[in-house]
Amino acid sequence: MSPDTRTPNGAVVEFENVSKTFASPKGPVHAVNGLSMSMQAGQTIAFLGPNGAGKSTSLNMLLGLSRPDSGRVALFGGSASDAIKRGMVGAMLQSGGLMSEVTVREQVQLWAKLHPRPIPVAEALKRANIADLADRRVDKLSGGQQQRVQFAMAIIGDSPLIVLDEPTTGMDVENRQAFWATMRERALEGKTVLFATHYLDEADQFAERVIVINKGRLLADGTAAQIKASAGAKRLSFRLPGVADADLYRLPNLVHVERQADVVRLQTSDSDATLYALLDAGYRPADIEIQALGLEQAFLAITAEDNNHGAGAGAGTGIGNLEAAR
Repeated sequence: MSPDTRTPNGAVVEFENVSKTFASPKGPVHAVNGLSMSMQAGQTIAFLGPNGAGKSTSLNMLLGLSRPDSGRVALFGGSASDAIKRGMVGAMLQSGGLMSEVTVREQVQLWAKLHPRPIPVAEALKRANIADLADRRVDKLSGGQQQRVQFAMAIIGDSPLIVLDEPTTGMDVENRQAFWATMRERALEGKTVLFATHYLDEADQFAERVIVINKGRLLADGTAAQIKASAGAKRLSFRLPGVADADLYRLPNLVHVERQADVVRLQTSDSDATLYALLDAGYRPADIEIQALGLEQAFLAITAEDNNHGAGAGAGTGIGNLEAAR
C-alpha cells in the first residue's frame, strides 16, 4: 500500500455516530441514526439492509454527495472530497455518469483523464469484460452492458477504495462471475471493496465481512458464517396437505412462513419446539428437513426480529457487533 493511504488507526472508512434526517409530509425520517463503523484496507465488505434501511444515504455521505446532520464521516483520515481529489476512491452508483452519443472507449477515456493515476484504458475495458464493446455507443447498450461500462469507470483510477452500489444488476450469470473474479483480484492487491447488493448469495460467497443495517442503525457486523450462526434460526420444511394457514401461524418460535402447494417452509428460532407443536396438534408431516439458514434467510430473520422488537442495534439477536468478537 502506498504511504498516502495510511491513517493513524489503519481505517480506510470511518463513520462515527452519524445521523441524517429528511423531512417528509408525515414528519422527519431518520434515514441514518447514530451509525458507527470502520473499514480496514484490503477488506471485501458487503453492505446489506432492506429497502429504506439507509444504505444509499450512507453511501452518499461516504462519497461526499451529502453531509451528515451530526457525526463524522472520514475517508483515509480526511474528508471525502479530499480523498476523491487525490484519486483514492472509485465508485459505481446505480444511475448517472454515462453520456449519450459517445463510444464506450471515449467514455472510459474521459474518466481516465480525470484521475491522477489511471490504468490503461484497454486494461480497464478488459477487466470489465467490455473490450468487444469499445466502439459501440453507450446509449445503444443494454442495461447490463451499461453496468459494465460504469464498472470500468470505477476501476480506471486504480483507487485503493472501490465503492459499488448494486453492481451486478442486469448482468447475466457469465458477466456476474467475471465481475467478481475481477473484484477478487483487486482485493488481493490490497484494495478495499465495499458493495451494496440485493443478491445475498453474492454477499455470502464473496464478502469476507458483512455489515447489516436497518432503520439507519447498525444491526450486525461480522463474517457471513458468524451472522448465519448467530441469527439463531433454522429452516424447517415438510410436505403437509390440507394444513390451514391459521394453524401454521399458531406454531411457536416462528420467524417466517412460506408455502407452495403442499410444501411448507418455516423459519424458526427453535426447530424442535416448532416441530413438536405441529405433531402435538395432530399433524403428521412428511419429507421433514431441518437446515441451518443461508445468509439470505439469516438476513430476513434478524431484520424481521429487529422490526418486531423495535429496539436497539442487534436487539434479541446477540449480533450487534460480531467484528469486535473476532
